[in-house]
Amino acid sequence: MQTIALSQFRANTSAMIDLVERGETVRILRHGKPVAELVPVKAADAARVPSWKRPIEPLHIVRPDGKTGAQRIVEEREGNW
Repeated sequence: MQTIALSQFRANTSAMIDLVERGETVRILRHGKPVAELVPVKAADAARVPSWKRPIEPLHIVRPDGKTGAQRIVEEREGNW
């Protein structure tokens, strides 16, 4: 584990991120007291996609008359049903 003062962290943020990317934990101190830890992301967490970001498959409902829902709506609006 790497321990670093906040001022040094600000000056070397990119290098600290590189350490975390390689699997090391970085503890950040403010006035000598720990305030935060940067930890590597677990592989399972990195691969997990939130449900609201997953692609959705549209419903494919086949009607007996072969028409789509959109076609039925248009026909109903036009009065052709």
